[in-house]
Order: sequence, then structure tokens, then C-alpha cells
Amino acid sequence: MFMQIKTKKSFKAQFWSFDVIFAVIIFTAAITVLTFTWNNVSNQLSATYSNTAEMMQTDAATLAQSILSPGYPRDWMSVINTTNSSTWANISIGLTNSTGSTSISSLKLYAFMAMSNYDYQDTKSALGIGYEYYIIISRSGLNITIGKNPITNNAVTVYSYKEAARINGMPVKIYVIVWTPQPIAV
Repeated sequence: MFMQIKTKKSFKAQFWSFDVIFAVIIFTAAITVLTFTWNNVSNQLSATYSNTAEMMQTDAATLAQSILSPGYPRDWMSVINTTNSSTWANISIGLTNSTGSTSISSLKLYAFMAMSNYDYQDTKSALGIGYEYYIIISRSGLNITIGKNPITNNAVTVYSYKEAARINGMPVKIYVIVWTPQPIAV
């Protein structure tokens, strides 16, 4: 008669074999590299969006200050053709007659309005901005708008700047709005 002997094999020691240890090391290394990469990409995107938001805020303030200057040359509206954007290359748009004045020249204002209505894109170059713009000059009984309205053009990110000025001796508020149809982080 044959006797059957049952033996139990112990598998506990085989769990921590070289294959399992090697797999744990690779998994841990992969997670560590992924974490560092994700953190780096996140920080770079945050810095990029932050710079974009600051640039838009700065453009709004700079545009407001620029239009409340005399521009370059001081009589820029007389050296351009409002219906020929190639004549706008060497000018800087400003709406006042003298430095430090907040009195808007009607001739410069009408010239700027005509330029914006004729070729909005080229006026952005003359203003020195890369974003879309919308300027509102208002007081009781007066509402002048120049540029593209952000509300009707699907603006997503908008920055505004407000200044006070005068037209024909009457006080007005100037709202300079810089906007883009793309979202940016704030």
C-alpha cells in the first residue's frame, strides 16, 4: 500500500520575490515623476495666466493714459487720411491738445472715431494694444462709443479703467475696456 503524504507548500516567502519588489519600485518612481511633472506644468500655466491678466490690466490703464495725451505728432489727425490705414503707421493716437490737459479735442475725437469705424484692427496698432478695446465717453445727454462692444462680441475676459476728462468744457467719464474672447485665469 502506498501511503499518500500530503505536504503543504508555503507560498508566503514567494510574495516578496524580486518581481514584486521591482514592480513596487517602478510604480513608486512613476508616481514620483508624475507628481513632479504635474506640479511643474501647473506652476508654469499659473505664471502664464497671471502674466496675461496683469498685461490686460496694464493695457487698459495705458490705453486710458494714452488717449488722454496729445498723441504723436501733436497734430496727428491732420497728417493722416482716416480712410487709408497705411497713413496711420507713424502716429500715436491721443485725444487732448496738450500734455497734462484733460480737455478732449473734438477734431481728434472725430478722427479717431472715423479711423475705428473704417479699420478697427489697424487702430489697435496705432493705440499700441494687442487686445480688443471699447471706449465709452459719457455724461448726461452724451454717449460716444468707439471700438467693439464686449457684450455683443462674446467677451470672456474684460478689464476696464475709468478716467475723467472734459469735452467743450463739460465733464465726461471715459471708460476704457480691454477684452478678449478667450478665458484667462485671474
